[in-house]
Amino acid sequence: MSLPNFWDNPDSAKKVVTQLSALKTIIDPAAAAIQKLSDTKELFEIALAENDSRTLGSLESDILSLQKQLWQIELTGTLSGPDDSKPCFFSIHAGAGGTESCDWASMLLRMYTRYFQDNGYKFEQMDITPGEEAGIRSITMRIEGPFAFGKLSCEAGVHRLVRISPFDANKRRHTSFCAVDVIPEYEDIEIEINEADLRVDTYRASGPGGQNVNKVSSAIRITHIPTGIVVQCQNDRSQHKNRAEAMRMLKSKLYMMQQQKRDAELAKMYGDKGEIAWGYQIRSYVLQPYQMIKDHRTDFQSGNVQAVLDGDIEPFIEAYLRYRAESKNKIEK
Repeated sequence: MSLPNFWDNPDSAKKVVTQLSALKTIIDPAAAAIQKLSDTKELFEIALAENDSRTLGSLESDILSLQKQLWQIELTGTLSGPDDSKPCFFSIHAGAGGTESCDWASMLLRMYTRYFQDNGYKFEQMDITPGEEAGIRSITMRIEGPFAFGKLSCEAGVHRLVRISPFDANKRRHTSFCAVDVIPEYEDIEIEINEADLRVDTYRASGPGGQNVNKVSSAIRITHIPTGIVVQCQNDRSQHKNRAEAMRMLKSKLYMMQQQKRDAELAKMYGDKGEIAWGYQIRSYVLQPYQMIKDHRTDFQSGNVQAVLDGDIEPFIEAYLRYRAESKNKIEK
């Protein structure tokens, strides 16, 4: 980065900066913990020599804080996959249930948006389909930040909500489902796509207008006919840029599909039944008749449903990272 021509190629430079940021996420906390351990040890020896009971007592909380730091470093070490540090495409899709599911999708969007903001992730909306009466039918965002795919991949799967419906005049309890899909962004992958296999549709963008955004057909929908994969982008006023973004999403999805097929074959060899798949319910959010959010993969749960819906999902992600690391170790053994 210190080379004078470093920024001559902005795309290449951006990749290096992203890689540096990911490495600092690992190295900086470790360096800080080493320094804190050294300072705590030195202070302990001085307090012990002077028989300073007050200082010795205060060191207990310092040691507990250090233990927490070390645990976070160890947890970060589980994010060692080749794609874990990559940006990702993050999608929420409402399931069957009409307005109920669309409203649930908007609740999830609010939860994840709060999480992104609180944890320093950059996010931009690529495509959105509003619900007919309320909420959203689907949304796709691009997320960038430390271990974006590695962490958010823990959220991929079906999310179930149980509550008294605000849309039901009889105040009956309803169950709604939404699916979260997370795909890493691959920059320089070699995926051959036959143009004859693509159906490209243009349409007017949804959402707030102005600046010609929904006055012309600038939004792009690309269907890959052999696989049925559909990608959409309406982020930019330029149809050309939206097409380029949609093609990047399509290539990432096709590459991910190839990876998943290989992983499935390896899983069969090692007797693993798989953990994340469409239709697999990973977490339940129960608001009625009691309040509890439970992850069905790890059995981690929280009774503070409002905090979770306000974006406090890090404990769930950490629990799944531990679970995933333990499962991987069992398979390797």
